[in-house]
Amino acid sequence: MNKINKIVNLKSNIVNCFVVCLLVFSSCNYLDIVPDNTLTVDHAFKSRYEAEGYLYGIYGFLPAFADPAQNPAFWGGDEVWYIEMGVINPRLWGIARGYQETTYPLADYWASYADTRRYDLNGGKPLFTALNDCNTFLENIGKVIDLSEDECAQWVAEVKFLKAYFHFYLLRMYGPIPIIRENLPIDHPGQIYREPVDDVAEYIVALIDEATPYLPPVITDVLRNMGRITQPVALAVKAQVLTLAASPLFNGNPDYASFTDKRGMPLFSQTYNTDKWKRAADALKEAIDAAQETGGIDHQLFDFVRETAYGSNLSDSTVLAMQVRGAATERWNCEIIWGDTNSSSANLQRLCQPKFISTQNSGELYQSYAPPLNIVEQFYTKNGIPVEEDKDWTDVDLYDVRQGDAEHRLYIAQNQTTMNLHFNREARFYGSIVFDGGTFYGNQRIFNDNNLWISNLLGVGLGMPSRHSSTGYLCKKLLSYLTSANETGGMTTENYAFPIIRLADLYLMYAEALNEWKTAPDAEVYEYIDLVRARTGLEGVVDSWSNYALQPGKPLTKEGMRDIIRRERMNELAFEGIRFWDLRRWKLAKEYMNKPIRGLNPRGETVDDFYQVQTVYPLKFEDKDYLWPIRQSVLTRNVNLLQNPGW
Repeated sequence: MNKINKIVNLKSNIVNCFVVCLLVFSSCNYLDIVPDNTLTVDHAFKSRYEAEGYLYGIYGFLPAFADPAQNPAFWGGDEVWYIEMGVINPRLWGIARGYQETTYPLADYWASYADTRRYDLNGGKPLFTALNDCNTFLENIGKVIDLSEDECAQWVAEVKFLKAYFHFYLLRMYGPIPIIRENLPIDHPGQIYREPVDDVAEYIVALIDEATPYLPPVITDVLRNMGRITQPVALAVKAQVLTLAASPLFNGNPDYASFTDKRGMPLFSQTYNTDKWKRAADALKEAIDAAQETGGIDHQLFDFVRETAYGSNLSDSTVLAMQVRGAATERWNCEIIWGDTNSSSANLQRLCQPKFISTQNSGELYQSYAPPLNIVEQFYTKNGIPVEEDKDWTDVDLYDVRQGDAEHRLYIAQNQTTMNLHFNREARFYGSIVFDGGTFYGNQRIFNDNNLWISNLLGVGLGMPSRHSSTGYLCKKLLSYLTSANETGGMTTENYAFPIIRLADLYLMYAEALNEWKTAPDAEVYEYIDLVRARTGLEGVVDSWSNYALQPGKPLTKEGMRDIIRRERMNELAFEGIRFWDLRRWKLAKEYMNKPIRGLNPRGETVDDFYQVQTVYPLKFEDKDYLWPIRQSVLTRNVNLLQNPGW
């Protein structure tokens, strides 16, 4: 566990009675209207020690990014499929299966502390209480007598950022939300309105702009403070906010033309504004520059050879496959701009860990984090373009089988029968997907790649109703190569800070924003996407399409490049909780989430039985699913609030 979590636990215990009292008295509804609890607040800010505990308590409201039971971006979409009797609570999987509703919403983040006493938030957190606590902190931190001026300024900046981020998280989920600028007095009627999405975005950006100059450029006390907010983190989130505001879901979306509040105020502008993309591009460039100029600890794209002790002993093929896997799981590597210290990656890795020998049938191997076939097909060929666009693949039967040979031995075991679809793919595919017959670097075999593990998924679904892949695949990318499973299934997990934002994400967003703003793609658009591709051995997009694609001119058009950038984000950032939100902001979720979940037959014990493509689940996504439903009891308490369309 990271040091900051230990500090949070220790100091939360010390100030618990004061903070709990504050929350109880200040959270009578979703607004968390603050009563006269001066004595309690004064005690919480009596000294630096108590105030720091309060600060860490606010950090504690951050979502548990690495927890599939609390992060809807894992099981709520089409990127990973789960099982009914899984070991980890499967409630958020219900979002993907159409179980979302208004009485008890899944992942309910529109809540206060009072709601947590009445209801199960189904994996959500009371973010309106978090906003209330941010305001309480900002109102009272000046009372602390033993806090230096510089440290006070930094803490204020951190809380302003957290206040902005909580607004952003709600905006991304619900669209228009109330802006909680300050806590309201006890005699306030509490009937406030949702604000237009553009106004909310502007407020978030303004808060981050206020905070950024007072944040440190880099964390110097690594053991104690990693995970706290820095200038690169703040600028990266600002860029995310502006990219969201420029994206089709929020930028002139005609689907919400009639969405007005009870004052008659439109909550979504109906004018598409290209300049929003220019503003997003400028913010992204500023964030990238800040990340790469942080006082001697520059953020750069992860390189497995440079940043580990083992890369120089491995073949080029293994290193290329480890580039993106290492970028996600190497603890605090140079590409991580913001990592999660609020939740453990241990359960996530247990879900991903495959078994290699028959005795690993129990213990901690959950082996049920299963990518569907559409994600397996999504990755590029070795030529750096989609399978369906590669002229070398026009006559290939994707689902026919063949045996591994010497040429492919570092990715596919020799003489092991597997599908054509698993041959001649890009390195990110081999670093991200566990497939039958594939090789596996890690699990204590890390000093060289002469004797790699072999994945055997035939019959993986037999006799293990709570521990198996539903699609015949597992996710390799989120499993640290330093994590290991013993002969009986016990695991030693190498915990890492799950990447909330890494540099490749910013590079690809920057390419996207530039492409949307410019009339046609140019060298500046290609530069940052090509940097990401080069890291795993791929040629640039123009050369790849020119040399191998059925439509060689695709990267030369704005529309073609838009499609390429989106596919690149899906491949590079797969399984990191990015696709779920990208499909929504692009207004593509309805297209992707109405395709059935497909997989192989996990109960097939023979090659012929296992390699049978089947529909695992028929997905259904409606227009209303782009925005979260608000709990009905919240609407009852505040008659000025309107439910999101369709709910």
